[in-house]
Amino acid sequence: MNQATIAIPEGYLRNAQGHLVPLTLIKPIDQTRDQVVQELALAAKTMRDLLSKFKGQVFGDVAAFITLSAEQYGVELGGKKGNVTLHSFDGQFKIQLAIQENITFDERLQAAKALIDECIEEWSVGSDPKIKVLVHDAFKADKEGNINTGRVLGLRRLDIKDDKWTRAMTAIGESLQVVGSKQYMRFYERVGEDKYLPISLDMAAI
Repeated sequence: MNQATIAIPEGYLRNAQGHLVPLTLIKPIDQTRDQVVQELALAAKTMRDLLSKFKGQVFGDVAAFITLSAEQYGVELGGKKGNVTLHSFDGQFKIQLAIQENITFDERLQAAKALIDECIEEWSVGSDPKIKVLVHDAFKADKEGNINTGRVLGLRRLDIKDDKWTRAMTAIGESLQVVGSKQYMRFYERVGEDKYLPISLDMAAI
């Protein structure tokens, strides 16, 4: 049984090692500190639960509204309901819901890198050095060994007419794997004519 769920006898406090200590042996300042921390921590847990409930309400209500809106046109929306912005009628408030996918690459990225290296080698004479820098930066891993997906995908926007390069870009696209996703909600209030400021739910920003 978790020690936190065991009732503490009157006149005692439990210390960090799980031992019961008589109040007569605990300094008043230590007792007061314990009371302050216990009360604030419990209040924080209550606030966390309220935010969790609110988050569920927001996503549920918006999903229900999107379904209702789609029904007005006789269509059905499949998949997750995200990436949507809703405005109040007067434009004073807006809500943005987004689904951010966590993208990675499988082993085919190495095949793409090999093809790109061949291209760079063949273009070494008279090639644009900026392209070499872009390729080098795209495949440079961070301290955790992760490759920046945005930089790699950015290579696909380069307008290069070359068969190997085209095959490399195809390999990059086919190597993409979605390994997870997160849902985000953001609230905004209009300030002035067309500027919106976020309604922060982050304690550090309040």
